[in-house]
Amino acid sequence: MKVSETGFNGLLILMPKVIGDNRGYFMESYNQKTLLEAGIDIKFVQDNQSSSSRGVLRGLHFQNAPHAQTKLVRVLTGTILDVVVDLRKSESTFGKSYAIELSDKNKKQLLVPKGFAHGFVVLSDRAEVFYKCDEYYNAQAEGGIFYSDPSMGIDWLLEPKDLILSGRDQSHPFLSEAKFNF
Repeated sequence: MKVSETGFNGLLILMPKVIGDNRGYFMESYNQKTLLEAGIDIKFVQDNQSSSSRGVLRGLHFQNAPHAQTKLVRVLTGTILDVVVDLRKSESTFGKSYAIELSDKNKKQLLVPKGFAHGFVVLSDRAEVFYKCDEYYNAQAEGGIFYSDPSMGIDWLLEPKDLILSGRDQSHPFLSEAKFNF
């Protein structure tokens, strides 16, 4: 598995080795030993999966400490724009966003460390997103950032009129007003 840096401390792109032939392909999407050899020591405890149609935007979500989560995100079918915002005040990248296209074609995975808000928008007709977490979900620890806060400068690649959001995601505060502890 190839591991690439993003310019954000701990935010990594993982590219599994894909072996393909006329029958299709095979890949190891997760191998704890391989990650340990790459210096990544994370014990995942929960898997999450969602299915969404084009234009669905989920995010930007996070869980506060001590329930903060590291996530390993990948796409099973379709294409998404995966977006994170660094909420770690001690980092030079605080408040900055990072976006990457993840798809069933490119097989890229994004390792999102604790201290980031995370979200994605579906660019294909449909997408199934799968992610591993190293902490269990805790409703009292959840928080969010308004997806179109201008201070973050996120280009979601779709017109605002084409986005589909939950009521909760439409009501998150701007970054400057959000409550988080990383």
